[in-house]
Amino acid sequence: MATNQQRREAAKRKLERQLVRRAEQAKRRKIVGAGVVGGVVLIVAGLVVWIVNSGGSGDQQAATPPSSSAPPVPSVTNIPTERTALPKRPKALPNPTTCSYPADPSGKPPSGKKATAPDGKNVSSSGTVNITMKTTQGDIPMTLDRSLAPCTVQAFESLAKQGFFTDTICHRLGVTDLQMLQCGDPDAKGDVMTDGRGGPGFTVPDEFIDTAKYGRGILAMANTGQPNSGGSQFFMVYGNAPLPPQYTIFGSISDDGLKVLDKIAKNGIGAVGQDGSTGEPKQQVKFTAVTVS
Repeated sequence: MATNQQRREAAKRKLERQLVRRAEQAKRRKIVGAGVVGGVVLIVAGLVVWIVNSGGSGDQQAATPPSSSAPPVPSVTNIPTERTALPKRPKALPNPTTCSYPADPSGKPPSGKKATAPDGKNVSSSGTVNITMKTTQGDIPMTLDRSLAPCTVQAFESLAKQGFFTDTICHRLGVTDLQMLQCGDPDAKGDVMTDGRGGPGFTVPDEFIDTAKYGRGILAMANTGQPNSGGSQFFMVYGNAPLPPQYTIFGSISDDGLKVLDKIAKNGIGAVGQDGSTGEPKQQVKFTAVTVS
């Protein structure tokens, strides 16, 4: 018969395998990936330490960590107050430029909010666009910068004018190592298992800047991890975001908008997603209208 120590070691190996599978599933989800993997690694480490150090007089206590089927809900800590500066391109882009918005190759059926892609001709790469995302938690003004990402700005502005974002929700909130709010999925229903996969029916080209840093005040596009796979999903960073420069930065969030994001973050996460560190906002964030000026 196995000893308690042997049972604990077997339980540890089983749990590690389960969490590694969760991490691999998280990698395949359409969202900002680097912070997701980091969160899973921290959870694995914490649970392994619990199993190794737990004593217990019975086999059940030694083999089963508390709430192993539902990871604890993280809460926000240490929101920085200093803004992260927008990156600058080492060389200005052609003005005007041309953009291409091919159909989404994923084969996913279009949502009820399928949008019309911009024509991509004579796209300006200078100047800014002011947009206010009106939400159930407060207004979030933002400034889109064409010099950073003219194609992304044109696509986002076009979606806003088409009413694409209105009545959609922000489906993913990060409050620990990845402090951001992700929105723009037209199919999101507040289900952490299925949200984060919708788009406008067309794709947006990558416009990366190698020196880009993500942090408080940055507005960027989400993607699937594949080249040129942006769509309608975007994320607004209110705190830390140690990400590689693989997400197109196309603008910034105003001070008033950051106050709203801080409030949303402090309200916390409701259900936690498969990555174990992000999930749906506890209080729903829904776009009620979008203004463009």
